[in-house]
Amino acid sequence: MSDEKSLSDDLNDMLGDAKEGAKKAADKASEFAGDAAEKAKELASDAKEKASEFADDAKDKFNEFTGDAKEVLSDGKNVAIIAHITLIGWIIAIVMNGGDKKSEFASFYIRQVLGIFIVALVCSIIPIINLFAWILPLAMWLMSLVSAIGGKQKPVFLLGEQFQDWFKSL
Repeated sequence: MSDEKSLSDDLNDMLGDAKEGAKKAADKASEFAGDAAEKAKELASDAKEKASEFADDAKDKFNEFTGDAKEVLSDGKNVAIIAHITLIGWIIAIVMNGGDKKSEFASFYIRQVLGIFIVALVCSIIPIINLFAWILPLAMWLMSLVSAIGGKQKPVFLLGEQFQDWFKSL
């Protein structure tokens, strides 16, 4: 019977040791979980702060870009150059130059390009001459584009002054 009692005591000791070990493991796991939760809160706080800084920087850059874009698009020189880029560019230039911020420089070149388009149309209608007559509107267009890029209001040769008179409502 003493063997049974000693075996029972050994089992109780082992069970007690197992309970104590499990308690220590649970305490360590709880401590680790608390540390991990605290670290996660710190990381979340840092991430939130950095995201806020990024959002503020993005807003500042967007506002800066918007201001630059408005400045560029309100410049009559850019509108004048856009007017030279096909008929669609000319229509876009009219829309950009409309409203409160009408630029005299842009209006000048909108009128010039309209006149050049009309000269090109008339030259294309004349049957035999149209093969060589395209040189005239092409030369007018190039001279007008170069002047617009240079920022000078220089009427095209031959009909430039008349274009300004005929289309002064633009």
